[in-house]
Amino acid sequence: MKPARVTFLGTGTSHGVPMIACECAVCRSTDPRDKRLRPSIYLDVPSYAQILVDAGPDLRQQALTFGVKHVDAILLTHSHADHILGLDEVRRFNAVAGGPLPCYASPSTWETVWRTFHYVFDGVEKKGGGIPRIDAHEIRSPLSIKGVRVVPVPVWHGDMPVLGFRFGDFAYLTDCNRIEESSLALVDGVDTLVIDALRDRPHVTHFSVSEALEVIARLKPRRAYMTHMTHDLGHAATNARLPAGVELAYDGLVLDVRVDVE
Repeated sequence: MKPARVTFLGTGTSHGVPMIACECAVCRSTDPRDKRLRPSIYLDVPSYAQILVDAGPDLRQQALTFGVKHVDAILLTHSHADHILGLDEVRRFNAVAGGPLPCYASPSTWETVWRTFHYVFDGVEKKGGGIPRIDAHEIRSPLSIKGVRVVPVPVWHGDMPVLGFRFGDFAYLTDCNRIEESSLALVDGVDTLVIDALRDRPHVTHFSVSEALEVIARLKPRRAYMTHMTHDLGHAATNARLPAGVELAYDGLVLDVRVDVE
């Protein structure tokens, strides 16, 4: 295993926090950990690869805020807007890298991405250029990105199959409310687990805090972080009632992890 760093670029829901036209205590909070962009992480494995997981509508702001200057590949968990609408920003990473950017997703996710970004994939020459160059790859099994081993973890987001990912002793499971036994086995033994925890009240497509805690108790990681939170969960107040070893993640949080390499 090799050391790596994970930066949380966004930990909020599709609305983000603060929400438009909301005056609740969390949306008005002065705690910077209560400011949540759309969900994404950036994995930096020195001498191997820099990998972006999801490309939401806040990608430009996230890259500028957290110093993301180079991306070797993008992994997409699923095709909802808060996870893919930043793909047009790949144009700048193309210029930095000097070529197309590999992007990995399930076949069903690609169906939506191809429709949403038809101008990228339709093969029609665009006057003036200005379109991202994306090298599309389907995820059907574990893969290697510049020597970094990635294990896709199928989970359920309501009735929608989506992907989480395991990198060595770190697993990232956003946007889910059900994990089958076969997928729990794929993340068994992780040291660091990131898991969806939308709010306290139940939801039809996301884990609640209590449901996420049940998964954490089952897997027993050394540390766990919750992500994809609404404005219902204030950072400090929620952390104060979580068990030892479990915290809310926040935008800009950096974790040291270890990943499998080839």
